Amino acid sequence: MSVLGIDIGGSGIKGAIVNTKTGELLSERHRITTPKPATPEAVAKVVKEMIQHFKWKKEVGCSFPTTIVDGKCIHFGNLSPKWLNVKVNKLFKKECKLPFYISNDADLAGLAEVSLGAAKKEKGLVIVVTIGTGIGSGMFYKGKLIPNLEIGRMLHTNGEIIEFYTADSVRKKENLKLAEWAKRFDVLLEYIRIVFTPSLIVLGGGISKKYDDFKKHLTTDVPVKVAEFKNNAGIIGAAMYAKKMSK
Repeated sequence: MSVLGIDIGGSGIKGAIVNTKTGELLSERHRITTPKPATPEAVAKVVKEMIQHFKWKKEVGCSFPTTIVDGKCIHFGNLSPKWLNVKVNKLFKKECKLPFYISNDADLAGLAEVSLGAAKKEKGLVIVVTIGTGIGSGMFYKGKLIPNLEIGRMLHTNGEIIEFYTADSVRKKENLKLAEWAKRFDVLLEYIRIVFTPSLIVLGGGISKKYDDFKKHLTTDVPVKVAEFKNNAGIIGAAMYAKKMSK
């Protein structure tokens, strides 16, 4: 089944038509820069532009970069504070005149990886970490999603929210060398090991492509894999989620 998946991020909004059985992209990926400020009205217009680009007429899956409960945004994350308590699925449906199925971006990236990708055969506890503008996280036990895990909101020992210390956007903003950033990220992995005792950690987001360059700076003894679908995992998971929820 083909479904349009849209992945909303802090810097870019990406979409593609996906084969939900295989995870294959059936179209070229299209990217539009996330508007600044990323208010609900501004993002909804970009989503409509994405729908028009693909000439899409059916249900849409959408991964969203913060906590979503029953379609409602209950934390605005790295977007505009105006998102708080917005029913995102209803907003996008009103703008695009199509049904939308919305969930957390890391949860949906994890859905793709656990179902079809790097964690497909893993039966224990899997933590998926997406590294971008912020730190996203998804938890799966025996293949089942435990939704809305927000590891990035934990506090560092210095009292700082840990994604403000370890996100890829921070690496760029502070002009950190890859080794410097990796040592910061290693602190987060150690927190994950101590608190959750996962059997596998899957890394996603654009910087995961550099894993071979920074893995020597990581000390965790938990097995780590790079997301098989790389930066497309959110798109693919969103499409799979729409297919599942629209039945």
